[in-house]
Amino acid sequence: MKLSVFTVLLSGLPLDEALGFLKAQGVQAVEIGCGGFPGKAHCDPAELLADKGKLRAFQDTIAKHGLEIAALSVHGNAVHPDKAIAKAYHEDFEQAVRLAGELGVDRVVTFSGCPGGSPQDSTPNWATCAWPEDFLKVLDYQWNDVLIPYWAKASAFAVEHGVKRIAFEMHPGFCVYNPETMLRLRAAVGGVILGANVDPSHLFWQGIEPVEAIKALTGAIHYFHAKDTSLDHHNIAVNGVLDTKHYADPARSWVFRTVGYGHDRLQWNNIISALRKAGYDDVVSIEHEDAFMSAKEGLTKAIRFLQEVLIYEQPGEMYWA
Repeated sequence: MKLSVFTVLLSGLPLDEALGFLKAQGVQAVEIGCGGFPGKAHCDPAELLADKGKLRAFQDTIAKHGLEIAALSVHGNAVHPDKAIAKAYHEDFEQAVRLAGELGVDRVVTFSGCPGGSPQDSTPNWATCAWPEDFLKVLDYQWNDVLIPYWAKASAFAVEHGVKRIAFEMHPGFCVYNPETMLRLRAAVGGVILGANVDPSHLFWQGIEPVEAIKALTGAIHYFHAKDTSLDHHNIAVNGVLDTKHYADPARSWVFRTVGYGHDRLQWNNIISALRKAGYDDVVSIEHEDAFMSAKEGLTKAIRFLQEVLIYEQPGEMYWA
């Protein structure tokens, strides 16, 4: 396994300075935001694709620090019901894919997206109930008329440009938010290009046990985000886990934390071991969204924590058996 960092949390620094800091911390790879919600602070695909000199300088900067690109991230909602918004996210996705092909990076991280509830809607509609029956009609439209056709075409485009893995962050608010919906879209589109970006922080608060989710996704895990969630059991007992209050509100049922501040070392040991058992012996990428710590402190704590938790070497011979 290799330790990576999603560099968006250091977007206030020039790329060269951010990479120098990460290398000094013992990081081996980086995940670069290049559009959509992560923005383009460190990487503007259109600019790099239009200028071979700038593209070469970008590659040289990463190589200078002895780091590799784990993935290009372009989280967005390319199936947004507002056509102008969808077009912008779609173009960002395609530009990221083209750039990945030029860089020899075969993995792009994104969201599945969420359409409206009908062709007349202008905002996304995340349906999570089977009744009233209106919601079943919403889901049928979203999946069969929008989501599956879109990702069938987008997957073919990615393959044409050398991208072998599209990793969906299973995120509530989008159609793919748990292992079941991930595997459903993967099966509907066919092939193996679609897979999961497993981020335990989004699983914990839904009541999903990450180790069991990893088992269910064996063979379909394309990426892993290391981020934690702290659950406030008092607030959950009163109001449940569905919570739309601001992340800084102390009455929230849960908040994102840096790894180790939501769940203990044993839990993370089990998660990393489950990844290896499932055949994922790849990059673990730190994402920082902890409202109680600065980005630098949360990041450095996460790096130290995970350096002890990750499994770097291949298993040795079982001399005892």
